[in-house]
Amino acid sequence: MTPDLEAATERYLELIGRADEYGAVDLVVGLIDGGVPAEDVLLRVIAPGQRRVGELWASNEWSVAREHGATAVSERAVAAVSGHVRPAPTRGRVAVACADGEYHALPTRIMAEVLRLRGWDVDFLGASVPGPHLITHLHQTGPDVVALGCTLPTRLPRAHATIAACQAVGIPVLAGGAGFGADGRYARLLGADAWAPTADAAADRLAAGLPSFPAAYNGAAHLGDEEYTYLTRHRAELLSRVMDTLRESYAPMGGYSARQLEHTGEDLGHLADFLIAATYVHDASLFTDFVTWTCRVLVARNVPAESVVLGLGVFHDVLTDCPRARALLTEGVTAARTCCAVRRTETSV
Repeated sequence: MTPDLEAATERYLELIGRADEYGAVDLVVGLIDGGVPAEDVLLRVIAPGQRRVGELWASNEWSVAREHGATAVSERAVAAVSGHVRPAPTRGRVAVACADGEYHALPTRIMAEVLRLRGWDVDFLGASVPGPHLITHLHQTGPDVVALGCTLPTRLPRAHATIAACQAVGIPVLAGGAGFGADGRYARLLGADAWAPTADAAADRLAAGLPSFPAAYNGAAHLGDEEYTYLTRHRAELLSRVMDTLRESYAPMGGYSARQLEHTGEDLGHLADFLIAATYVHDASLFTDFVTWTCRVLVARNVPAESVVLGLGVFHDVLTDCPRARALLTEGVTAARTCCAVRRTETSV
């Protein structure tokens, strides 16, 4: 009898939700022993269960602590699958790494394990691998390809540098992860040799033949201009000015606790990072999508989305010498106001 993987995923979510490491490991190993392919356990049980973890955190149904505990158990479950099924390498060698600054390693680890199950000899290098250290590894081990994972688009500038460095030493790069865009647009923009939306798609792509270097690509020539450089170098100073301006213009901040001020600074920092990334790739949707997501997360925590409109307005006023960033902020304000309007409509029904 074929196990019901939807039911198994629900059970898996229940187990990791209470940080039951032994229960989760027993479940995934038991599925494999019961005849479920290890790849299906990774992609149809662990991965969707972990996606639900992120959704439950975003909707404020799970705390940060519960989300962290669940993720830690998922990492252990993936390791258990890897230790339980050990196919001999029959293909070439792949170096799998997260982009420099990318600490969401679980999706990339799952990709590494799927490639290993498909017969590749895999070096999984983990989270946030600095470009120069990755290049040293390539010189020492000589893999056929680098599979580079990036979950957050704020890491795209560093991913770009890594892609270029790998190609400079003759190693093609297969890009994967949500940070490269749902359609892989940023992977193409940054000059990656290939892109895959999922771990099994990455394995299929490599099985069809290693990525070949693309024809001369000029799309990345305009990246990293003076405005991007200014925003990157002056990020801390700009955030300080925005916080000071908010204190002066938004009276309720006078009563904020130290913890509330810390959260406000963190939220503004995330907005700045996505603004910088959007400036780098010249794509407003990268920023507006994050603004909309932020509004939804704040509303779920009973923080008015109008606060995002206020913060974006202050950013706009502070960045007097950055016309492209100001244009992005204007679009962000529109996105935030739309989110506010939708929220008011939902609450009035």
